Amino acid sequence: MPERDGYLAGVPCWIDTTQPDPDAAVAFYSGLFGWEFEDVMPPGSPGAYFIARIRGRDVAAVTGPSQEAPGTATWNTYIAVDSADDTAAKAREAGGEVLVAPFDVMDAGRMAVIADPEGAILSVWEARRHRGAGIVNEHGAVNFNGLHTQDLATAKRFYGSVFGWSTLTLDGGTQMWTLPGYGDELEREAPGRREQTIAFGVPVEFMDVVANISPTAPDQPDARAYWDVTFGADDANGIAERATELGGTVIVAPVDVPWARMTVIADPNGATFIANQFVPENRDLPVGAMT
Repeated sequence: MPERDGYLAGVPCWIDTTQPDPDAAVAFYSGLFGWEFEDVMPPGSPGAYFIARIRGRDVAAVTGPSQEAPGTATWNTYIAVDSADDTAAKAREAGGEVLVAPFDVMDAGRMAVIADPEGAILSVWEARRHRGAGIVNEHGAVNFNGLHTQDLATAKRFYGSVFGWSTLTLDGGTQMWTLPGYGDELEREAPGRREQTIAFGVPVEFMDVVANISPTAPDQPDARAYWDVTFGADDANGIAERATELGGTVIVAPVDVPWARMTVIADPNGATFIANQFVPENRDLPVGAMT
């Protein structure tokens, strides 16, 4: 189901990257994924917001430096919500911080930027004209989002209170964020999705999964909490090679993991992301395997 036209509240819906040199990022990602870009800011605006598209549908965006971190390049995750104002209030009440108070983004929507109790930053998006990514789960489109955390218990309390998330524990102990009822919505949008999930040998509860959880290793007590972004890739090896040619850096060389072959890449400005190639033959690899 690669094409989407809106998202249930509580589901990651959009990504963009904040860059100290947006023009360099546009050149890199257009060369890497074949994205076509358009600056959607009105003429005379002080900044730029380059929307990336595949087949004419929005998939991501590149924007200029933020006031909070003017020299930092990063990928940002947005969660769909019914009300940015209410969600920001919930985040504050749950022990998080509102870094950017809710504001209107022209007629596209209303957003806020929050941090969870560990400092992991994400945005919330109350859609109006812009309903989020129009293509997902294919080459060059967002495939997954994930939280890196040192304090899973606190994260569970926070994200449960703010977005209504629960967790699913898979064989091997891996846990993932779930939104109860999301699988029912996916089945309504694409009848037969549940049967397909069962046929793959995945628990049917996996249909409720909205994001990944990556606990920080005990030997990394100073590691920061953050949200990552994963893109689909037809060829993880090829993407790693192309990224290097375009001035990026391969942080983790392509490696086999359950259901996939993945690589971690930093763009020329330092923003990191994961490229993930679906490999059904890897379904029997143990969770955490890297061969």
